Amino acid sequence: MYLIQNIKWNKFLQLFFHFYILYLGLFVFTTSKKMSFFNFSLTTFSPNGKLLQIEHALKAVESGATSLGIKASNGVVIVTEKKLPTTLIDENSVKKIQNLNDGIGVIYSGLGPDYRVLLSKARKKSQQYFKQYNEIIPVNIISRKVAGIMQEFTQSGGVRPFGVSLLVAGYDHNGPQLFQVDPSGSFWAWKATAIGKNSSNSKKFLEKRYKPDMEIEDAINTAILTLKEGFEGEMDEFNIEVGVIKNDKKFRILEPEEVKDYISELNL
Repeated sequence: MYLIQNIKWNKFLQLFFHFYILYLGLFVFTTSKKMSFFNFSLTTFSPNGKLLQIEHALKAVESGATSLGIKASNGVVIVTEKKLPTTLIDENSVKKIQNLNDGIGVIYSGLGPDYRVLLSKARKKSQQYFKQYNEIIPVNIISRKVAGIMQEFTQSGGVRPFGVSLLVAGYDHNGPQLFQVDPSGSFWAWKATAIGKNSSNSKKFLEKRYKPDMEIEDAINTAILTLKEGFEGEMDEFNIEVGVIKNDKKFRILEPEEVKDYISELNL
């Protein structure tokens, strides 16, 4: 009698164990399906209130080359790494810093093709403003318009967020201006900031070195020194780019010979 009861109890435990494993498997499967849905759905919030595709876009920015900008008392400088995957590529064909118009320059971290598309859209917005008002668009307005474009790509079906963050540098009636625009459509004005893979360390370095009254030449030197902090390998005039705008309100990209002079001054 005791043996029969023991056998029944063992069968019950086995059956219970099988049902428990089955329930656990179904729970994990349905949970993973839900999380997978939120991962791939751009227009649906996850249960914790996030749009995960935007977070993935920010990851693309964080894996991009380091870029940074500093607003001085009489201008703005933006600097970025320009490392090519092979020496066979003509370095003159790769431009990471671009003129949005004569008085505004743009730099990015993240996906290059996304940057190219976004820059084209921003230039159209700039030209529309110039055609309507006969003046160069202020930096804060073009930053807001670009942020609006990026935000539209976070709530529309059949598209994805831009995998790129921008630093927008210019000089307008409000003086020197430096803005950052993110894939979510958020934008901020900065005194100095960095984006890309080494942005955290670069920001800490800038916090120690930045002075509100620094002039543009000091800002250029500080920007190159900051970029060097997380730079892998030897820095030269061909693997970084420097863009500058001063109180003449003309944005320009420094020639390699000019960049070489700054690097030589700093003994890098």
